[in-house]
Amino acid sequence: MSSPPQRPSVTADEELAAAIGADRALVLRHVPDDVRTPLEALFQLDSAMGDVVARATQPALGAAKLAWWRERLADLDYGKVPAEPKLRIAASSLLPNGIGGASLAELEDGWASLLEEEVDPARVAARGSLLFQLSGQLLGGDDALLAEAGALHALVSVGRRGVPELLIHARGPATRLKTHRFARPLRPLTSLARFAARDLKAGAPFEPEGSPPRLAAMLRHRLTGRI
Repeated sequence: MSSPPQRPSVTADEELAAAIGADRALVLRHVPDDVRTPLEALFQLDSAMGDVVARATQPALGAAKLAWWRERLADLDYGKVPAEPKLRIAASSLLPNGIGGASLAELEDGWASLLEEEVDPARVAARGSLLFQLSGQLLGGDDALLAEAGALHALVSVGRRGVPELLIHARGPATRLKTHRFARPLRPLTSLARFAARDLKAGAPFEPEGSPPRLAAMLRHRLTGRI
């Protein structure tokens, strides 16, 4: 009797891309070693809340699950660390880098807006701005327009995920970033804004995350710093 065919094994890189998105996984491959673990922890938390929204069959149930994440993140500041692996890694890698649970908890609001009858683009953009500001803190860089880059990333990435009406609101940040040049330490992160600008310009069907054209765009952005 022949044995059933074996399923191909999933690599660690594939697991990471499935968890946080191939674009973000690409970013992690281009950051300094000492930043990779905390930045991955930050991306994992944000993506976990995004998954709650994507999988919610009832808005009220999804909102309750997001509230759980918000409350548990806020509790980290008081030394309350539950057994959930992402929260434990956040406590060990983000808090020592000066990123507190209260700041992390604020990411929830942008996702919560997607479960409401009318999505608030400003709240979605604010989540992206906060995500980039916290990530910039880890990378040791700062920029007056980093929040705009985060807003662009958030609005377009959620637009790709099935809320296309957000794309029109991404045009403002894209325009304000058009002639800006980001400092070298921030460029792995701001590559995400570069990808968003490509998506905004090309429109649907969007090119796959982590694809060779995106890697090429990232390498050009690493050289120029321009969106």
